Formats: sequence, C-alpha cells, structure tokens
Amino acid sequence: MATGRTARTGRIAAAGIAVAGVVGLGLLAAPGGAGAAPELPPVTPEDLVSSVLAADPGAFDGTVELDNALGLPVLPGMPQAANGTSSARLWSDGAGRGRVQLPTGSGERTLVSDGTTFWAWNSEDRTVTKAPEGQHTGDGRDAANADPAAAATEALAALRPTSDISVDGTAEVAGRPAYELVLAPAASERTLLREVRVAVDAEHRVPLQLTVLANGSTNPVLQLGFTDVTFGPQDPSLFTFTPPPGATVQDAQRPDGAPEDAQQHEGAAPTIVGDGWDTVVVASKPAQDTTSTPEGAPDLSSLGTPVSGPWGNGRLISTAVANAIITDDGRVAAGAVPEQVLTEALAR
Repeated sequence: MATGRTARTGRIAAAGIAVAGVVGLGLLAAPGGAGAAPELPPVTPEDLVSSVLAADPGAFDGTVELDNALGLPVLPGMPQAANGTSSARLWSDGAGRGRVQLPTGSGERTLVSDGTTFWAWNSEDRTVTKAPEGQHTGDGRDAANADPAAAATEALAALRPTSDISVDGTAEVAGRPAYELVLAPAASERTLLREVRVAVDAEHRVPLQLTVLANGSTNPVLQLGFTDVTFGPQDPSLFTFTPPPGATVQDAQRPDGAPEDAQQHEGAAPTIVGDGWDTVVVASKPAQDTTSTPEGAPDLSSLGTPVSGPWGNGRLISTAVANAIITDDGRVAAGAVPEQVLTEALAR
C-alpha cells in the first residue's frame, strides 16, 4: 500500500520505473503549483537528498492527479497506458495501514490495507478480493503506484549514485513550499531520460511530486504528484473494510490459481542488468506458457516492430521514456535505455 518505507533495493526500484514507463503503469500528475517561488533557507543537494531518504511522512491524506504522456495506445485491461488524465485519493495512518480510491469508467475501486488483510472493492461488478497483507497482487501494485512520496523516494535512492544532483530553486506544490531537486544522468549513463525532478516538501522533506523528462522534449513525459495533501492523524475507520451487502467476496489467486506452486508457475525471478539510469530488467514468462496471454493481461503481440539479433527474434516496443523487447522465446527486456542496451542485456 506504499504507506511505509519500501523494502526493495535501489536497483530494482530503478528497473521498476523503466518497466512502468513501458507498460503504462506509472501514475502521473500535472506540473507543480503556480505563483511566486517561496523563499526558503538554502540547502545543499546532498543534504536535501539525505533528508528525503531519512524522512518519515507519518499519517497523511491527499489527492493525486494523474497525467499520462507515454504515447502508448489503449491496451485491454490497462486504461492508464493511453494518454490522459485521472486522479486518486490516498490516506495513510503512517504505520502500515492505508486506503486508496481510484475512479473507474462507471464506478470506483477502493483498496484498503488494514494491517493484516488487503481488500480490493470494485463497484462496477460488486466484487471484493482479499489477500494476506504483503501478498503480490495487481491491486496491490496499483495502490503502491499511486503514492508519489514512495515513488519519488525509490527513484531518488536508485538514481543517486549515478546522477549529477542539484537544487533548482523552489516551487509551490499542492499548496506547500517545496525545494526543486534535480537528478541528471552522469555522462557515463546510457539512457533516454534527460532528468528527474523531485519537488520536496520544505517542512517534512517528503516528495510531493515526481517529474520525468526525456531527451529531446521540454514537456514532462511522466509525472506523479499531489494536488492537495494534509499531514496529520487520520480517522481510524478509513483503514477498516466491511464488504458491502450483496458483494461477491473472493480470495486473491495467483494467475495460475495455485499459490503452493508459485515458484514453478511464475518462472524465474527477473534479472537486473546494469544499475542506475541504464538498468535493464530481463524477465521470463512461465516456462509452461510462453505463447498464450494470461486472462486479464494485455496482449502486446501486435505492438512494436520486429527485431532480431544473436539473442533471437522478437518485437521492439518504444515510448519516449523507455524501450522493451519481447522475444519469441518468452523473455522481456525493458529499460529507460536505447535499443542497443537491451540487446546487450539479452545477449548475456
């Protein structure tokens, strides 16, 4: 639910950002607030970074505005992949419990972590899905992706060692004074990205907004940020969930419906090649199913252009911020990198 410090390593976080750019899972936000830049005490880039990584946002609630400029077409089951704007509402008790409300085309999804169970309510079909807290589910990923503070902190931790870091003045974001922290790739990095900007709350040192800019463009291609946020205690009732009358309640299942055989059915863990800005994730589909598309997953077979190399044959899918190669033998290589970096990773 992204209500506390993530346990993922920096390299995996960077890779996750690259994959999110490819498949359209990034939840994006409008540029920071307008008005005169607030006057704030000067701070060095390293001190600002250190304070962000050490910060604890505590309890909060806020609205996130989402704007997708990836340039991908509409994909079945993945409306966020297509360009557009939407919003989400977040609540956190600061101690691991959280709530996210996501509007849908004709209803709403409500995601609640009560500390022991993760609940997902879909008003369109009146279904409730529940899972033990921490179990890897699609709804859980959606909840995590909606939190700009968690997303920006992960990006900062991942990119810090391979970045030139600066503070580019101040701004007002979600009605709060903030520092503009900028991370640009070091000269040795091979990436499609020009810079990542993080608006940092001056008081709490919590990221309020994450902005990603690609080479050759002055407009953000990925953004995630609060349009309003309030820090402080929340109503405990927000973090409990009772299925509505008449709802169908079901236990979350892995795609194959066999949790006890998860390791076998899910395939090997992804391989991380490189680090920082030119990280590449190489993953495999389940060994017994390299051709079919799991129920509910988008069919990417018609996207992109044919490519081949010593690693085999496949299709290249490109956006302004990332590339992915889906091979005919069931592998996927993705990153915010040029095609050559992907082919090198596949050839290893």
